[in-house]
Amino acid sequence: MSGLGDVPRETQAKLQTFAGLLLRWNRAINLVARNDEPQLWVRHIADSLQLIPLIPQATTRAIDLGTGGGFPGLVLAIATEIPFDLVEADHRKAAFLREVARTLATNVRVHAVRAEAARLDPAPLVTSRALAPLSRLLALSTPILACRGVCLFLKGANAESELTEAALGWHMDVKRIPSQTAPGACILRISDIARVHDNARS
Repeated sequence: MSGLGDVPRETQAKLQTFAGLLLRWNRAINLVARNDEPQLWVRHIADSLQLIPLIPQATTRAIDLGTGGGFPGLVLAIATEIPFDLVEADHRKAAFLREVARTLATNVRVHAVRAEAARLDPAPLVTSRALAPLSRLLALSTPILACRGVCLFLKGANAESELTEAALGWHMDVKRIPSQTAPGACILRISDIARVHDNARS
């Protein structure tokens, strides 16, 4: 279980249960790549957990877009007990997420719809990992991000080019945090988001 740092023992036990369920379900549906299974803890679980110190204090609710096998939203819900809405279009993956939530009594709601079709009350935190380029993520996130809310996006080696492209259409405050689990990757902490043309009209 490398990469779990200061995670409490009770949380580690829950994450072990989650990992066991994931590996079992992975035989039937593609939750993670088969060659990722030996690196599940570092490549996926610890990768998600590194967002925890970046979550604003007193966050009462969060939305995760494109949760897939549970990353990062379900892992964060297990570790922080923050209520999460998990948006995952694949109905088989959504069934897996519901099974984990039932088994661990985790406070999540699973929405088996595409991100653009999700009808959710705005939340102070939106997270995502490997769902879409940044410009698309911002378009998906802004309708469901509360005023003064924060987005946390796990991004790979293309983060800078995605930021350059997104800057053509969006104003935002961005902090780049190097990934602790994937060389060359980073976390984007984004706030104060507005479309460029919105500012031009004001």
